[in-house]
Amino acid sequence: MARNRKPGCIGRVFRLIGWLITLGVLAFVGLFGHLLYKEYTLPQPGTYSAIVVLGAQVNPDGSPSVQLEWRLNKALEMYKAQPMQIVVTGAQGADEPATEASVMAAWLIARGVLPEHVLMDDTSFNTKENLANAVKLLSRSTVDLLIVTSDYHLPRALQIARDMGLNPSGVGSPIKPEYWVKNHFRETLAWGKYLLQRFIPFLDRF
Repeated sequence: MARNRKPGCIGRVFRLIGWLITLGVLAFVGLFGHLLYKEYTLPQPGTYSAIVVLGAQVNPDGSPSVQLEWRLNKALEMYKAQPMQIVVTGAQGADEPATEASVMAAWLIARGVLPEHVLMDDTSFNTKENLANAVKLLSRSTVDLLIVTSDYHLPRALQIARDMGLNPSGVGSPIKPEYWVKNHFRETLAWGKYLLQRFIPFLDRF
């Protein structure tokens, strides 16, 4: 009898694994569709009293990567239309020669942004930390933020800001076409992680 049960148990295990894989694929497809919908139906920016620019990769020579420079160009465009405080965010990664925030600040100041308008958060390593630290640098009454980041990243950044009790608007910058698949794949996984941490609080430790 025991010998007959063993193949049945193995079969149930494989069926369970199959169901879990199927559910994982369906969840990924659903999140990917959610991301695209949010990305392509973003509203126009509302009123805001500060600009927050989220960091990205810095080149080995200390210059902004293309993706980061496009974010900065968009931030500069919004600043020139309405000068105000602008927070640049991002710590120094293991493969970066300087903090993302310091490189961003230097780039903006070199192009006419007043130094006294630039605030730096050079300690954050992810989107949630970017926004939390940016808020600490601003006046306590500042809740109307304009978030500037890459277009694929903007929906999640806005959702995180709303979950923090802020009233965010956003503008997105483009990405290189050859990175579209990779960036959207990673962002879909990031959405999944964020939603799990949001609804299962103890996962926020990971």
